[in-house]
Amino acid sequence: MNQEKSSGGRCPAVPRPMTQGEFKKLGEFIQAEFGIKMPPAKKTMLESRLAKRLRSLQMTSFDQYREYLFSLKGLELEMPHLVDAVTTNKTDFFREEHHFDILYNELLPHWIEKNDRGRTFMTWCAGCSSGKEPYSLAMTLEEFAGENSDFDYNILATDISGQVLQEARRGVYPEKDAEQIPPQLRKKYLMRSRDRRRSLIRMAPELRSRVSFRELNLMQDFSFREKMDLIMCRNVIIYFERPVQESLFRKLCRFMHPGAYLFIGHSETLSGMDLPLQQVRPTVYKKT
Repeated sequence: MNQEKSSGGRCPAVPRPMTQGEFKKLGEFIQAEFGIKMPPAKKTMLESRLAKRLRSLQMTSFDQYREYLFSLKGLELEMPHLVDAVTTNKTDFFREEHHFDILYNELLPHWIEKNDRGRTFMTWCAGCSSGKEPYSLAMTLEEFAGENSDFDYNILATDISGQVLQEARRGVYPEKDAEQIPPQLRKKYLMRSRDRRRSLIRMAPELRSRVSFRELNLMQDFSFREKMDLIMCRNVIIYFERPVQESLFRKLCRFMHPGAYLFIGHSETLSGMDLPLQQVRPTVYKKT
């Protein structure tokens, strides 16, 4: 006996495997739009992540998906999904802890000696992911402000992914993720869920109010009203080709005060780049 197909909904599309040609075209598009390089080793990763989008859009080929990206509708609706598919959002509280120690013990005391008491310490976390870096920075600066009553600061945190920025604004994380926060700061700046079974923590309101989150593609033109005293651009350039890296850091330098500092990731280097920066510590640079 023949069985009739259910009339409720369409059968999901099954994407064909990604060809080398499709990977090359999509990789070139991703690098042009976001600066993120797509070497051959990333083909399996890209195919796996985008296959979910093709099924959702009822598409059967990656060329069809690429054509959709170039359409007006695709540019508006699909680009955020593509960003989330190709970006890596690994982050931890107080990652590369020595940066926060240098900031608190050396850079901030020096800054407060050299600047007028009424000036705000301006900071920018570029590629902030889900917010653990800017909240770590906020705890550090808030502690310094507690010891220096006339010290004020502002934190801008940006990322290309709107999805992770939503997480960052909420400031809610699994409790186990807070283990890297020093105990005295956990007690002071974290709130625990009333339902202890959920094992969640949230950044205190006074800390969340100190960070402004903004969606920003570092490959596009952008500007700020104020120049920065500190830029944290850590573990971002590792995904870019070297000429793109140098171009980006030249752009960042335009938004730094003379004497401002730049922190980069431990696996990154500015060696050989023509930039107005002087290395003062491994991964710590000062604008000349």
